[in-house]
Amino acid sequence: MKTMLIASAILMAAPFAAQAGADFVEGDKTFGGDAELGATITTGNTDTTSVKARLDMKQELGNWENQYLLEALYTEDTGEVTGKRYLGLVQADYKLDEISYLFINANHEVDPFTGFDSKSTISSGYGHKFVDTGKTLFSVEVGPGYQYKRLDDESALAAGYDTEDSWVAHGVANFETEITDSSKFKQMFVADFGESLEGRSETSITANIIGALAMKFAVIIRYNDKPLDDKKSTDTETNMTLLYAF
Repeated sequence: MKTMLIASAILMAAPFAAQAGADFVEGDKTFGGDAELGATITTGNTDTTSVKARLDMKQELGNWENQYLLEALYTEDTGEVTGKRYLGLVQADYKLDEISYLFINANHEVDPFTGFDSKSTISSGYGHKFVDTGKTLFSVEVGPGYQYKRLDDESALAAGYDTEDSWVAHGVANFETEITDSSKFKQMFVADFGESLEGRSETSITANIIGALAMKFAVIIRYNDKPLDDKKSTDTETNMTLLYAF
């Protein structure tokens, strides 16, 4: 099942990648994004390491708007790994007009501290921009999806099974606005509802420092209403990173 899921994601992404390559050669493209990095390292009586990295790229190809996202979080305390999360995401939006579009999304997340080795989700549906003034954006996406999870060895032994899969209802609400000419506020909610409700909220403020360099403060909350027996429903992540726009 996992092989079929990954293969489906590749098949869906392949036409977009091929088109992107063609437009890049022809020069008829709009491409940009931002890269961010934050790290905390302490030594002495306490040895801790925390690293957060993220690369978010967007591309416009005619009626297509594509997003490519890579995200990583790693924390270590006195030689023991206390947090590890990796996320890869590809989304393609096809514009129906200036305010509505169809989307296809495929993402894969590795977070062993939830009791799952990995989680893969594919979804598609309809998106609508209720507000888009250039300085303020509010959009909503809804549609069906399919989710596949693989439990780690310890959780699989306790549960008596090693994989979970289900159809889900996928929804995204995104709001962003310029506070000043040099600062921006963003709020995003992502939810997948199937056999359980899983949600993600990200609140961030970005303030420009100089040129393309900015400082970003973010609070990320992840929620699962049916976690594994020895896990908590809510995870919270707070970080400060440097962001470079290109």
